[in-house]
This record gives sequence, C-alpha cells and structure tokens, in this order.
Amino acid sequence: MKRLLREPLLHFLLLGAVLFAAHGILSRGSISEPGRIVVTQGQIESMALLYARTWQRAPTEAELLGLIRNHVREEVLYREGLALGLDRDDPIIRRRVGQKLEFISENAEAAEPSDGDLQAYLDLHPAVFAAEPRFTFRHIYLDPRRHEKTLAADAGRMLNELNSRGSSLDASSLGDPTTLPLDFDKAAASRVKNTLGIQFAKALAGIAPGPWTGPVESGYGMHLVQVSERTEPRVPALAEAREAVKREWQLARRIAASEKSYQNLLQRYTVTIERPGLAREERP
Repeated sequence: MKRLLREPLLHFLLLGAVLFAAHGILSRGSISEPGRIVVTQGQIESMALLYARTWQRAPTEAELLGLIRNHVREEVLYREGLALGLDRDDPIIRRRVGQKLEFISENAEAAEPSDGDLQAYLDLHPAVFAAEPRFTFRHIYLDPRRHEKTLAADAGRMLNELNSRGSSLDASSLGDPTTLPLDFDKAAASRVKNTLGIQFAKALAGIAPGPWTGPVESGYGMHLVQVSERTEPRVPALAEAREAVKREWQLARRIAASEKSYQNLLQRYTVTIERPGLAREERP
C-alpha cells in the first residue's frame, strides 16, 4: 500500500483530486441556481494550475478558453445526468466521491514536522531508510552443461589455481563463456539479485572479502566468486535522509488521518451484511 502511495502518478492524481475538490467548493454558489452556470475566477485559476502541472507550462489564452468551454460542457452534461439520476448505483462515482472526502480529511491533517518528529520517525523505522549493502566482486562462470559430473572437481581445481597464483593469473581466462557481467563495482544488493538471482545474492551476503570461494549457485549455473569489498547496510543520519523521512512521515500522517476520519464517520452507521447464513447487524 505504501509503495503504491509513493508512485508519482498517484501524486498527480491526488493533486488533481484536491483541485477538483476545491473546485467543487468554489462552485457551490454557481449550482444553487438551476439553469445558470457561473465559472468563477477561482475555478479558472484551478484549471490553469492543473494544466501547468500537467504540461509544465501555463496555458495560452486559446488553451485556457478551451478549458473553460470544456468545463461548461462538462457542467451542463453533469447537471443533466444528475437530473436523470445517472449517478445512482454507479461504482465509479461512488469511489470517486469517497476518494475526494478522504483527500479532504488527509489534507486537513497536513502539518510541517519538526526535526524532533522526523528523528523519532527515523528511530522507529530504521530499516525503511537503511542503505542497501553493496558489494565489489568478480566471478567466474561454470556452465553445468559443459562440466556435468566433473563440475565439482573442475571448480576445486580452478579455486586452487586462482588462490595459489593470485594476481599473476588472468581470472578471465578461466570459466565458460557467458553474457553475464564478470565484475561488479559497489553493486547494490538489489542489482546483484536482479542480475544473478536471489539465491546467488543470499550466498554473496555471507562471503567475506578475501580469497576466491565457491562454487556458488545461481539460476544460470555455478560461479567461483571473489569479494574484494562489501559495505554493510547503514541507517543514515537525519541530515542525510531528511527529505525521505519527511515524505514517509507525511504519508503516515495522511494514512492515519484518513483512517481516523473513516472510523469517526463509521460510528454514524449500523452496517448490515446480508450473506446467506451470515445475515447480521454490526455496530462499530
């Protein structure tokens, strides 16, 4: 859920929804008189702002006039649709109205956190902000199809040669052809996992820097590995991750505010769930 709420597209939709909600508030006066549509200055400014956010520039006069015409058209069709009762039992409209109310309740709780708030949040959720471990290593690939029953013996022979001859041996001359990269420089654990698979990444995490070791299995085959450097995961200081901590803190506040608002509203209702053999009344 948190991952979804961090998506830039969702942020854009949230902004649009907030502007739409503001538009609704500003337009209340204009729909109080049947047969009359008033496009207020506030509505026009909202249209222009949303356009600028979308296209990264202000609309031209012609474009703004087009937005206003579209708004009037939409308003006419909306009112006529309401008059015909087309909004009833429409799941999209129900969901949209519900979302707008949630956005309003979330923004009502908007606040600027203090450093104390952010430090407390960082201390409570260190794993969220910890940097990934990184590895500098190289490997030699062994294709199981080429070695079959001699793979273990071949791997042992190569390991002895690699560790006994050290830098005088060109490691790239050993092993089997592969399209995999053979050298990784400060590669994040996620990159290792994406490239060589989770099994290899887990095994790599347990290899100390130093001599060649292995064989280590991956989805491709077997590997001889030499780790030269590894950086352990570290929780950053607040100054290093302030923006990320602030973003997560605000997200948590919005989620909590939305849930609190919903629970308060739910108190006004008695919910009856009618299912065969399970009909009952629930009062929160």
